[in-house]
Amino acid sequence: MKLADVYQHSMVIASDFRIPDPAHVRSLLASRKDALAAIGAHHVLVYRSLRESDRVLVMIGVRSREPVVDLVRSRAFFEWFDAVGVQDFPAVFAGEIVDRYELRASDDGLPAGPLIAATVPVRDVSWLIGDMHSARARFEDAGVQKVWIFQAFDDAQEVLILQEVDSEATAWRWIERHDPAAAWMDDAGLGIYPPLFVGEYVELMRVDQIGSTGV
Repeated sequence: MKLADVYQHSMVIASDFRIPDPAHVRSLLASRKDALAAIGAHHVLVYRSLRESDRVLVMIGVRSREPVVDLVRSRAFFEWFDAVGVQDFPAVFAGEIVDRYELRASDDGLPAGPLIAATVPVRDVSWLIGDMHSARARFEDAGVQKVWIFQAFDDAQEVLILQEVDSEATAWRWIERHDPAAAWMDDAGLGIYPPLFVGEYVELMRVDQIGSTGV
């Protein structure tokens, strides 16, 4: 499987949360496999934080906007977290991809390095996309390999921006650089938004195969 499989239908549900034992994420997904299939989920991508041992980012690729919007507003979705001991229910982002580009291609389609994820408010998504494209050379020089931008279904001014970078050292240098083209990273963690996530790839699962190994 390739990372692109998660985004083949352009829509994702993403959640950044803390769990006592991140190894339980797979069992959480296995126990809710039918519910995932019912909302049109096809793949699940899991990352774990590089510096916070109890923090994970889970992204679920889905085929259609409905019934996703209704689901993330319901109590049922948060029962998934409750099942594995999540104490502080996280914000859930549901949105559609509006831009993506590769600065350096990987051979096997799997992550070549860490992921920086930021859910942030922006005034104008079109302006953001244009500004980031005009700064592609700076992103590449900083070690950014791929970029994905998602726009929330329920708020046109909320975005999830994913950046794949070539190493952990690169990730922290890029964050600390405070480049104007990536100033939105400074807004992660403000208000209702989770702090900037920097994590490593754990696994990519097809929903129809979750639980097939006995979890």
